[in-house]
Amino acid sequence: MFLVYGGEDELIVKIYTDASFQTDRDDSRSQSGFVFILNGGAVSWRSSKQDTVADSTTEAEYIAASEAAKEGVWVKNFISDLGVVDGASNPLDLYCDNSGAIAQVKEPRNHHKTQHILRRFNLIRDIVERGDVNICKVHTDANIADP
Repeated sequence: MFLVYGGEDELIVKIYTDASFQTDRDDSRSQSGFVFILNGGAVSWRSSKQDTVADSTTEAEYIAASEAAKEGVWVKNFISDLGVVDGASNPLDLYCDNSGAIAQVKEPRNHHKTQHILRRFNLIRDIVERGDVNICKVHTDANIADP
């Protein structure tokens, strides 16, 4: 088994993230997933059960995006240190298919319906504000990180 890279003209890292709401019937936890794509091939990925119970689909997606953004900062710094990818200092695009989660990231205020989200997940707001990651909308059918 091997990975094949190619298909794009530029070496650009893209992040796709998704969550499945309360998939574990025993403890009501959601499943998060993300994949990092470099030149058409996966370079990092994860699928795991969230460690807290999400109250809505939006919250589950927000948690998944936050975890992916934290990993994105590490990947961005690692690739930048290698010096082989032009534009490695540019923000990484993080694709999410949930409009509510995207709004939660882009509007740095507490929304009434999501004020209970643990503060540690709000780190994504700082990551976006610093310019490490851009959060972008992707259609559900085009989201390759479906856990």
